[in-house]
Amino acid sequence: MSPDKIIIDAKDTVLGRLASYAAKQSLLGKNVVILNCDQAVITGNRSVVLTKYKQARARGGSTLKGPHFPKEPFRLLKRTIRGMLSHRQIRGTLALKRIICYNQSPPEYKDASLVSIKRDLKTKSMTLKELSSLI
Repeated sequence: MSPDKIIIDAKDTVLGRLASYAAKQSLLGKNVVILNCDQAVITGNRSVVLTKYKQARARGGSTLKGPHFPKEPFRLLKRTIRGMLSHRQIRGTLALKRIICYNQSPPEYKDASLVSIKRDLKTKSMTLKELSSLI
């Protein structure tokens, strides 16, 4: 593993904290690989979270022009990270290209050392996998 590459395990990690950490590291010039995106956690009341994401998907305009709101867990995570970057400027676009998300951990990252951003969850929460199956 090169020093400019960070591999993050998203299992039981809060979505916003994970996204902000990945966005900052990418802006600093590091390549970020996020594994187990479907096991990342969104905190909050289940019905409120579902309502928010369903409204965002329903708000989408035409299928040709957008805005496009994804349903897959790894794409939901990447979209969240994109919201934390200035993706319309070249710096943010390049930072977004340095981020790769996977739902599972591929074989090439089996033995890699992973960075973990876990915290104890004491609130209501749901995983991205549950969210994507319900929206």
